[in-house]
Amino acid sequence: MSISSTIPRSRRRATFVPARFSDNLAMNPVRLDVNVFLAGFNWPLWVGQDKGFFAREGLDVRLEPTPGSIAQMSGLIDGRFDIAMTAIDNIVAYMEGQGEAETVAQPDLVAVMGADNGFLSLIVSPDIHHFSDLRGKALSVDALTTGYAFVLRKILAVNGLNEGDYQLVKVGGMRERFDALLAGKHVGTLSVPPYTFAAADKGFRILAVAADALDHYQGVVAAVRRGWADAHKGDIESFIRANIAALDWLYDRANKAEALRIFQAHLAGASPGDAERSYAVLLDGRTGFFRDAKIDAVGVRTVLALRSDYGVPRKHLSEPEKYSDMSFYETAVSQTKV
Repeated sequence: MSISSTIPRSRRRATFVPARFSDNLAMNPVRLDVNVFLAGFNWPLWVGQDKGFFAREGLDVRLEPTPGSIAQMSGLIDGRFDIAMTAIDNIVAYMEGQGEAETVAQPDLVAVMGADNGFLSLIVSPDIHHFSDLRGKALSVDALTTGYAFVLRKILAVNGLNEGDYQLVKVGGMRERFDALLAGKHVGTLSVPPYTFAAADKGFRILAVAADALDHYQGVVAAVRRGWADAHKGDIESFIRANIAALDWLYDRANKAEALRIFQAHLAGASPGDAERSYAVLLDGRTGFFRDAKIDAVGVRTVLALRSDYGVPRKHLSEPEKYSDMSFYETAVSQTKV
């Protein structure tokens, strides 16, 4: 499989047409550049584009794939795009002076919308059968001190492996780590659909599922610069409303066949089986996409606990509200008719 990019039924909602929307906006939509990791968790964004949910809100959303969190976070902080769909841990890291990227501007980031719990699984080479087989081996991460690296360290720790028992190697995003794993450069990595299934089809093993070790965990969020957000309040609210509409559409089983076609169209090389299995995981009624796109405060506390344990310089972090602003979400939802 070669993946590349072309860049129970939920409650149904009918979205109010926002007061800011006009025929002029329909002809001249507001462009939003959104930076994303190339993976299945972009499905609501693809639906928002293809089914016109963004256009209905007067938005022209352009998706830009990132090679990794260092490029993504430096780009967001320095204003090279508007929104980043990224792990909330990245926001915390850069706001607390624990990020890896050098930036021109001072980080001033905030999460405005939740997306998922990360959908993370530890995928390992066919010859790895137990956690003890990972001793002395190298595993790949996006970045060493941000994103999901601490999730991997926690999974390894609860299964008897200390920091000196293995090596973590910085490789980059989901696609980059998938390629490195298949090339035999490392014996394991955290993966998400559809890469999880593509690797399994080639004999790689799912050694652990992160949700089993972490319970509540806030994964991807929509991250913005506070200054930009203050000047684009209506655009953020429209973006959130369109995402909620896309989630409603995705969770409607009547739309499954078209949803699978959209998935494959945006992840060239993804097989029908990849799309089908991704649907089962990403749209699971209990553990799938956050259906209301709301940030999970309990899940953020888990992120902060991990960063308190592993972050450098060491800090005790315990205030989820410091890294998110739900006012945009609350206004967006208040303008949505159930």
